[in-house]
Amino acid sequence: MDKPIIAQKQPYKVELKAGEKHNFCACGKSKNQPFCDGSHKGSGITPKSFTVEKDGTYYLCGCKHSKNQPFCDGTHKSL
Repeated sequence: MDKPIIAQKQPYKVELKAGEKHNFCACGKSKNQPFCDGSHKGSGITPKSFTVEKDGTYYLCGCKHSKNQPFCDGTHKSL
């Protein structure tokens, strides 16, 4: 399996609505960061589908190395 590409070394601040399904880009290749656009095909890395329980502002991982994907856990600070 390929390693993910670091899309950016900071989180993506996004507004999400409760119950809506999203596909988080885990490979770093998407042109629609932080969401999947299908660019992962052939990489061995698949997007992470998720929903949130509350409407609000969320910080999604930009470095693609978070242990809590799709959410940022600060790993980018050590890369």
